[in-house]
Amino acid sequence: MYIALTYNVKKEDEIINKTLVKEASKYLNENIVKNYPERIDDTYAEWDSQDTIEAIADSLRKSGNDVELIEADEYAYSKLSDKKPEFVFNVAEGFYGPSRESQIPSILEMLNIPFTGSDSVTTGICHDKSRCKEILSYYKIPNPEFFISNGSLNGYNKKFPIFVKPLHEGSSKGIYNSSVANNEKELKREIDRIRKIYNQDALLEKYIQGKEFTVAMLGNGDNLKVLPIVEINLAEVPDGFNKIYSYEVKWFFDTRENKLDIFKCPADINKILYGRIEKICKDAYKVLRLRDWARIDLRLDDDGVPNIIEINPLPGILPNPDDNSCYPKAARTAGMNYEQTINAVFNEAKKRYNLI
Repeated sequence: MYIALTYNVKKEDEIINKTLVKEASKYLNENIVKNYPERIDDTYAEWDSQDTIEAIADSLRKSGNDVELIEADEYAYSKLSDKKPEFVFNVAEGFYGPSRESQIPSILEMLNIPFTGSDSVTTGICHDKSRCKEILSYYKIPNPEFFISNGSLNGYNKKFPIFVKPLHEGSSKGIYNSSVANNEKELKREIDRIRKIYNQDALLEKYIQGKEFTVAMLGNGDNLKVLPIVEINLAEVPDGFNKIYSYEVKWFFDTRENKLDIFKCPADINKILYGRIEKICKDAYKVLRLRDWARIDLRLDDDGVPNIIEINPLPGILPNPDDNSCYPKAARTAGMNYEQTINAVFNEAKKRYNLI
């Protein structure tokens, strides 16, 4: 099959946004600022490395496909319209606006080209954390209480500690150690930080301090599979840091050079909790109308109830096991190598279009 791989490629070890670096440095550990200045700029944190793009393309070629690489830039519509691929494997995150992950799905829907992953509506909803949480809340799927702030706290019943996130980011962008606010001064500082650095509103959530998990999902309908659950060992977070999987932990401490023993797969939990997490994830997948694959992050509240804290319809899929990428880690535990994982996602999408 003639297919296109749509993607955005990360600019490695390059400082793009000097203003962001200047502002972010105020909130980061001094060692990080001194020794890893090129990693402070998280402008392209959601984008894939060239190694990942090539690994996905090679995996698809090995299963007999003719693969064309199409970067998700301002020329993507013209390229897709001219080349008319039979199918698209999409991992493009986009760049401009809160609906950036929906841009390629929208183009493909307009051109009537089948593609992997969720449609433009679901992808856009999941990238707007508040809209996603509103749907989960409507269907009584557990997630932390929340409030949206553009600087004002009027009407907000503050209960510290509070977890403060950018409203429209992923890959731990903007999630620093400082994101856990313990008083009003820290809360206002974090809201101001997000407005200055990311030019967007802040999502304020009740901070849940229990165990954290991430769940890789594969398939559709009755054939939806929950891959082995990954437990995040927050005890590995360095002393003096909040027990969250922050940008600092993800990109500065847990590296190929100094890998933390931060993930356990399958999770070391009893069958009752395991089943409860699976059900919550399946329920969320259904009500949000996710397709083909996704990754869902959860954390236990004080009563031991799993609460969804993030839904990613375009999960990271780094090929090198040393990079601690959770979706491939879960797939390996389920018995699939990288090539098999990529093609499993592709096959689920083809089944959905009745092409298998």
